[in-house]
Amino acid sequence: QVQLVESGGDLVQAGGSLRLSCAASGTILSINGMGWYRQAPGNQRELVASITSGGSTNYADSVKGRFTISRDNAKNTVYLQMNSLKSEDTAVYLCNADLRMKSFGPIQRYWGQGTQVTVSS
Repeated sequence: QVQLVESGGDLVQAGGSLRLSCAASGTILSINGMGWYRQAPGNQRELVASITSGGSTNYADSVKGRFTISRDNAKNTVYLQMNSLKSEDTAVYLCNADLRMKSFGPIQRYWGQGTQVTVSS
């Protein structure tokens, strides 16, 4: 069994910063890509940022220059540093991990339960 647990969501004023964390635990052989998505009420889930096992990153245009994704492979943890937050960043932020539980097993995507980020203007 695998679990992804996010933390760090909070209420913050516009212009402020937050750091989200997502730790994967359980039966994990290896983790490929990890990422952060967000979903605001009435909106579809959208990719915020992703990072490969080698450290290559990808960002949504709306967060480029403000958000930074990183990971600690030894801790099976991915982070999202969010600076210069705007009211439109308000959403539930969910992390995912594409991982393999055993040798020659399939790579499967797992999701966390989400953490709320609210930015007040």
